[in-house]
Amino acid sequence: MWAVHRPSARTDRPPPPPFDALAARRLRAALGMGPHHVAHTLRASYGLPYATPDLVVAWERGTATPSHSELTALAGVLWCSPGDLIGRPRTLREHRVARGLAPEDVARAVGHEPQAYLRMEETGQWRGTERQAAALARLLALSPADVVTVTGREDRLAELLRSAATTRWQAYVRPVAKIAPLERRLLERVLQRLHQDYQGRMAATLSWGGGHGDAGNGGREFLDRIVEHFWTAVERGGG
Repeated sequence: MWAVHRPSARTDRPPPPPFDALAARRLRAALGMGPHHVAHTLRASYGLPYATPDLVVAWERGTATPSHSELTALAGVLWCSPGDLIGRPRTLREHRVARGLAPEDVARAVGHEPQAYLRMEETGQWRGTERQAAALARLLALSPADVVTVTGREDRLAELLRSAATTRWQAYVRPVAKIAPLERRLLERVLQRLHQDYQGRMAATLSWGGGHGDAGNGGREFLDRIVEHFWTAVERGGG
């Protein structure tokens, strides 16, 4: 069994970009290659003497992340562009790295001290104003959903949306708008749709003869993905 052994990471190097492990595995399989083929080519053609099948498997399982140079080499082996192996950014740091910006550039653009901005990246807790959040969104080309996520407000949004779906949705228009500042009529349509979808699932499950436990499971599954349902409804205009 090969051991996964890589050179020690230098602390002055930028963090690696978000890696799409599933895409890497699919691309390799489509080429009819095994992890040992990928590792051999990384060693022989791309100057990575430490590349082993175990390292390739670790990348594909998400237990290790390739560096910038490793990702470029892997893309060469898999006959794709590095962009094909980059996953969707989720954190503030991943969005910044994906745009190729230094922390100081972002801090200056949004009006923060560099050290304060870096602490926000490290803790995942946004401390900026709405104006600064808007500047951040423009700089990093963030969608409304991305803004909610990187500013650490997704859990609060989920809490409000669950209440809107299970109780009186009209009472949650203003609280949700403070987190996701959408046009009011759109937001009303979306919350009403979530409420109807949730209530419809509960009613349909019961009408099929399922017990209350089955209905509860169906309802919980919907509520577990409430934020995803919310943004999907926003994209569809609330219809």
